[in-house]
Amino acid sequence: MPNPVRISLDAMGGDLGAAIVVPGAALALERHPDMRLILVGDEGVIRPILATHPKLEAASEVRHAEISIAMDEKPGQALRTGRWKSSMWKAIQAVRDGEADAAVSAGNTGALMAMSKVCLKTMAHIERPSIAAIWPTMRGESIVLDVGATVGADAAHLVDMAIMGAAMARIVFDTERPTVGLLNVGTEEVKGVEIVREANRTLREANFPGLAYHGFVEGDDLGRGTVDVVVTEGFTGNIALKTAEGTAKQIAAYLRAAMNRTWRARLGYLLARGAFDALRDKMDPRKVNGGVFLGLEGIVIKSHGGTDALGFASAIDVAYDMAQHELMRTIRDMLDETSPVPSA
Repeated sequence: MPNPVRISLDAMGGDLGAAIVVPGAALALERHPDMRLILVGDEGVIRPILATHPKLEAASEVRHAEISIAMDEKPGQALRTGRWKSSMWKAIQAVRDGEADAAVSAGNTGALMAMSKVCLKTMAHIERPSIAAIWPTMRGESIVLDVGATVGADAAHLVDMAIMGAAMARIVFDTERPTVGLLNVGTEEVKGVEIVREANRTLREANFPGLAYHGFVEGDDLGRGTVDVVVTEGFTGNIALKTAEGTAKQIAAYLRAAMNRTWRARLGYLLARGAFDALRDKMDPRKVNGGVFLGLEGIVIKSHGGTDALGFASAIDVAYDMAQHELMRTIRDMLDETSPVPSA
């Protein structure tokens, strides 16, 4: 039998900490009964909640951590105060030491990235990690990166992200040559800033074997699912992500208001309830929760800080899939195949 996938959890991360992390882990374990978990955090808080989930308790180890990183703590401060003793650091450390195949945290994004870079280091030839998100589209799903790891990018970094995003797409979409597009203000070759045009030229001329370069894509292509992987820098990507989440909530609010306006509308809702339930399920951000840190010497998954147990379970699902299908090996193979332009 293959070895079980081992995942370490920052049990104190996020808005509600262990109150969400432990039930979320229990839900994920139902889907992946071969999984083993390390719950890192305040043992006095974790164990009473864990006791209500006997199957999870049997499949878990609890590791005490004295400190939890605040959601508003600055990355540098978090490194100084939380290194060695925090639940976040210890969860990442378990990956570094080979005790876990992936780490998941709903904690402070900046602190998680800073600690991951210090603890795990970046891969050879990768200067800066990126956060990749699975994005629901009209055709299914796409991968979008970077959605907030760093602000700004040079052409070499955009090319690196295209390669790493394609490696992740191979796993998520089970395709040998994922399509990749660069997010731009238009699809014409002359449009956009020079950095994006330079990356476009590199990707076109290189004709990397592990990806099919599509060219420029625009904002509306994110929802259409025009390509498997959309590449942009972190500032733009994070705005796009937050805009999409806000739009989904706005549409849901409009629908609720419209369905309650008159008795005819309420009757119409009852008659079309199945369709509305399917729409709500498709737009549920909890189902695609879990950003993957790409470019590190280890797998780290960032969950939304305000998610519930179902959302945190989805982030664990992502960690499980990335570990089971050997994301690190796939990225290394892609980097070897493509011989990317060295980062400046």
